[in-house]
Amino acid sequence: MKTFKKIALLSALACVAFSAQAHRAFLVPSSTVVAGNTPWVTIDAAAATDVFVFDHNALKLDNLFITAPDGTAQKPENASTGKFRSSFDVKLSQVGSYKIGFVNEGLMASYKEEGKVKRWRGTAEAFAKEVPANAEELQVTQRSGRVETFVTNGKPGGKAMDISGSGLELSGITHPNDLVAGETAQFRLLLDGKPAANVNVTVIAGGVRYRQKLDEKTFVTDKDGKFSITWASAGLYWLEAELKDDKQVKAPAKVRVASYVATLEVLPQ
Repeated sequence: MKTFKKIALLSALACVAFSAQAHRAFLVPSSTVVAGNTPWVTIDAAAATDVFVFDHNALKLDNLFITAPDGTAQKPENASTGKFRSSFDVKLSQVGSYKIGFVNEGLMASYKEEGKVKRWRGTAEAFAKEVPANAEELQVTQRSGRVETFVTNGKPGGKAMDISGSGLELSGITHPNDLVAGETAQFRLLLDGKPAANVNVTVIAGGVRYRQKLDEKTFVTDKDGKFSITWASAGLYWLEAELKDDKQVKAPAKVRVASYVATLEVLPQ
């Protein structure tokens, strides 16, 4: 009973401490480094206040992609969506690295109608149909975001690690499946295929529920988009970056918000 009460108290404290934070999207792979004859991994996809805690909403699988080491697209297997998480299996039939995630693009708008503030979110196609053409104080933001994780079967590498050149992306100077506790990894953040300089990158270790504090770390990319992380301990880490600019913006939007999220696993020495 004491243990139950302690867990309940920790959960309550976590909710209070992080209530001001937006819900964070994430993927949780059953493993990120595997080897063998046609091994499998299971991926959970969700959004919650605390990273890697399933207590808010499942991520829909509509925009899911799985890129195999040879660069081809692969379909998920045994996919399902529940209240708190979506789950699917990936058959790793090729040797090399897989990139798994979501790409989301759309518009956000705010405007006034009869003196009341209205908010809208959807696709560019739906915007013209659902938002009044004469809306007062109309503000439109173009959003693009990626949520990714990486899984390697045997030797790392392959075409899945190539970048698309669209939005924010992570390019690993250190391979994202070659992370070890106590060692330093180097990454490069790219925007539309070019170095994204002076961008804040937030990193949060898993296990927030049990330590009563977020303990987030912030890194800033240099002029070449590079940043380094020395991993304090093994486990899952949530990495996030976001920026706002007026490049690659299509009407009716005037600004763009680009975001990137990755789940990384750091292995023990």
